[in-house]
Amino acid sequence: MTSNANPSRLADFVALTKPGVTRMCLLTTLGGLALAPVPFDWVTATCAMGGTACAVGGANAFNMWLERDADARMSRTRRRPLPAGRLAPAAAVRFAWLLSVIAIVVLAIGTNLLTAALAAAAIASYVLVYTPLKYRTPLALLIGAVPGAAPPLLGWTAATGSIDAPALVLFGILLIWQLPHFLAIALYRQDDYARAGIRIVPLVRGPAIAKIQAVAWSMVLLPISIMLVPLGVAGDTYLVCAVVIGTGFLAWSFTGLNDQAGVRWARGFFFASLVYLPALTLALVLDVAV
Repeated sequence: MTSNANPSRLADFVALTKPGVTRMCLLTTLGGLALAPVPFDWVTATCAMGGTACAVGGANAFNMWLERDADARMSRTRRRPLPAGRLAPAAAVRFAWLLSVIAIVVLAIGTNLLTAALAAAAIASYVLVYTPLKYRTPLALLIGAVPGAAPPLLGWTAATGSIDAPALVLFGILLIWQLPHFLAIALYRQDDYARAGIRIVPLVRGPAIAKIQAVAWSMVLLPISIMLVPLGVAGDTYLVCAVVIGTGFLAWSFTGLNDQAGVRWARGFFFASLVYLPALTLALVLDVAV
């Protein structure tokens, strides 16, 4: 029994960081680092990636600690470590503080103070603003997308020490991408969110409005993704890929306006959003390689 206890407890602490979300954030952080117009530095990159991982993990752990009661009412989240009773809330919040402090220290020492300050602001806004607002207004979706879009900005500022136009475009791509992504989740998980008392768009405004918003944000995403080209960060290979990927994603969003499009469409659109971001990142990598 003893030999299985520690690995299980470690896995629960890892689960508090939402590893899937953290991996996606690290992918975009690496993109910001790689696109920065300075020589690639492995020490800076390692500190940036490690610090960002801790910042994202700490924010997610705080979020799980604050939402443990709501998570217990949702079928999707009730088996998480806190609602399932496998971890004590006090242990979770200490872990969240530890990761957050490590993140800021590592970024401040290993990169620069600007990156550390941005990470601290992202953690604070995600935990103190976005999380409580989820239970009051569907506008929390847009508010939460701001700290959620910080990782590529952290990668860029870690390398350059400044916030430049390309960094803001990378920030904008991730910010806008989150909106149709989470609207899709909200559409096929609305019963779960209703039990938790979270005021998502489909519950407050209706599914039809949520689908229209998904189309609108997908339309905004396409031109923003292309802006990296006139800024000189990306070239023709990326342009072609971004147009093809973005147009396909936009076309899929339009199919949701059909009255017959329900849960199955929402799930498909959600998975399309999961493909979109790595595909766009791969397009940037190919562009640089070419």
